Amino acid sequence: MKYDILIIGGGASGLLAAYSAARRAADEERDLRICILEKMPRPGRKIMITGKGRCNFTNVKDWNEFSQHVRSNSRFVRSAFYTLPPEKLISFFEGFGMPAVVERGDRAFPASYRSSDVVDTLVNACHSLGVKLETEFEVSGITTGDGTFKVEAADGRSHTCSRLIIATGGLSYPGTGSTGDGLRWAEETGHRIIPPFPSLTALVPRGYKDIGAKGHIPRETPLSASGAELCGIQLKNIGLQLLVEDTVAASEFGDIDFTDGGLEGPAGFQISRKAVKSMLGGSRVAVSLDLKPGVGLTELTTRIKELWDEIAADPRSRGVREKERCRILLGKLMPRELIPAFKSAHPEIITLERRGRADTKVWINLVSIAKALKDWRFEIAGYVGWERAVVTAGGVSTDDVVQKTMESKLVPGLYFCGEALDIDADTGGYNLQLAFCTGALAGYSAARL
Repeated sequence: MKYDILIIGGGASGLLAAYSAARRAADEERDLRICILEKMPRPGRKIMITGKGRCNFTNVKDWNEFSQHVRSNSRFVRSAFYTLPPEKLISFFEGFGMPAVVERGDRAFPASYRSSDVVDTLVNACHSLGVKLETEFEVSGITTGDGTFKVEAADGRSHTCSRLIIATGGLSYPGTGSTGDGLRWAEETGHRIIPPFPSLTALVPRGYKDIGAKGHIPRETPLSASGAELCGIQLKNIGLQLLVEDTVAASEFGDIDFTDGGLEGPAGFQISRKAVKSMLGGSRVAVSLDLKPGVGLTELTTRIKELWDEIAADPRSRGVREKERCRILLGKLMPRELIPAFKSAHPEIITLERRGRADTKVWINLVSIAKALKDWRFEIAGYVGWERAVVTAGGVSTDDVVQKTMESKLVPGLYFCGEALDIDADTGGYNLQLAFCTGALAGYSAARL
């Protein structure tokens, strides 16, 4: 089949690219043949798992604030952002019958909190303008010549077009179809590829898994005893520091989760990009948790001593051993489910003094407890890789792409958008907004006369 525009990839950027191209053609009363080629049985597979199925599809911050959360090439995406800013994206969805709600952190979700509604709305929008969607079309190769592109499938099918948009995503969550094909095709046509690496992924503390390996540690690797003590615990409103070669490289405040993968959650994800990049560069990486970020060490130490005295003076403490009093104290300072892991990680908080063969005194080191609460240190052994990384850092170099059109500087008629590009951002709706707006700009530009 011969088309005017082919889009490879039916994810966030590809669907918006198709709609944007078809919308421009309709507004200008032109008839363009547009087709999306998706290798999976259904489009939008990665959208479906975004935000644990709730789909935080954008963030409504203005550009000045939004750009602070873009971790690579923020200037490059400025034109795309203004082509489809968050409020315009929300209006698009609402115009097709999907209302949105905005929550803490300026994060926008479908009012139903169902990611399937986002996918269905995008597909319906494309179909309303005559866009063809061809699923289970696994592209095996692309050839160019005489101003046309020939796209061939593994099963022998082929299509041609005069303008081609690569919206294949990166390498994260390969089960959704993102296997880096677009990067390979871009490289074959002379584009520079910034080496990709996992971002917004779980960091694996040393000893958390039953494995001595470094670097990529598969998520399915069994937990160690210490990992099992922590797995499932969520900590809110804590301080977090990333240490690279013992120097503070990043600081965050927020929530973290200990999962079967490692250290995750919003604050954990924020530091993961720099942590993974540092590890790939051969640097030692550690994470420090501050469970009491609102008070200094001196004030906290004083408060702990006061609590200890209150426990000792409580009539219910008569006859209670020191170790049990320590457990009661820790219960006043942290979630009870965290106590076993905290004690295991900090044996220095309890000291045994032998006074004779049958006489042992137990000392609770209150200062050590305060220090551990302010600086619970985890050496990082590795990270979960592409199988569960939220986003890909790296990709097609933005130096090879025109920022005002998303067209290649090397191959006329070829466009890139979304995660295939070397653009990535923090968690919180920023990455999907980048996918949508770069897709919208690529589609609009490809539909030019």
